[in-house]
Amino acid sequence: MSLLSIHNLSVAAKEMELVKKISLEIGKGEWLAIVGQSGSGKSITASAIGQLLGPNLKAEGEVMYKGENLLAMPAKEMRKMRGKNLSYVFQDYQGSFTPFLTIGRHFDEFQKTHLALSKKDRRQQAQEALVSVGLKPEIYRRYPFQLSGGQLQRVSIALALLLNPDILIADEPTTALDSISSFKILELLSNLQKQTGCSILFITHDLRHVKNYADHIVVMKEGAIVEQGRKEQILNQPKHPYTKLLIEAAPTLRSPLSSPEVAK
Repeated sequence: MSLLSIHNLSVAAKEMELVKKISLEIGKGEWLAIVGQSGSGKSITASAIGQLLGPNLKAEGEVMYKGENLLAMPAKEMRKMRGKNLSYVFQDYQGSFTPFLTIGRHFDEFQKTHLALSKKDRRQQAQEALVSVGLKPEIYRRYPFQLSGGQLQRVSIALALLLNPDILIADEPTTALDSISSFKILELLSNLQKQTGCSILFITHDLRHVKNYADHIVVMKEGAIVEQGRKEQILNQPKHPYTKLLIEAAPTLRSPLSSPEVAK
């Protein structure tokens, strides 16, 4: 059963159609990866789900979540939903933080928006969230510029998962990180998904980032979906020429991928 269903979603800037009537579904507890090169429309799709498109972009179609079309939801209700039911982790994690506010202050502002907790309870919840992503509680008192890129991205994940959302949308969350930090973030997301049961919509240009994590893969090119299916199907038996090109561009994907059933 799908948790989020997208039906004929189109996004346009004046006369230019950037996303072209795409349809896809995300199941409960599923990791769905949208893969494609820059300009394929994958990040615009992710932004449209939470009404985060710029004023020059217009979305049409349906994004159904628990019987409601998110595209038609009033902005005030959508703001309450973001963070609580639907949460984001972005590539530009540094841009998500105000340099002169401590990490604790960032948590505090977010908590006061969504929760009715005492200051003591907010601090305890925030420090527990930091520990859950492998950081020390003392990070709470530090400023963003005192943390590494990997640490800041972990903080953004802790904030995104603070209210146990049903769906986490991760838009190129490892692009600005080195390979070791990227691996650690992917492992962290995978472990947190198992713990919380949330669904993950993962946006990436690199199929290697989803080989060990995704359940289903959607391949986008020039605003349209050219292929979608289970991970094993897409990586072992790609049908579209563009999908084959993406796999050829990642040497580690050229050997057949065994399905979990076969591996057993």
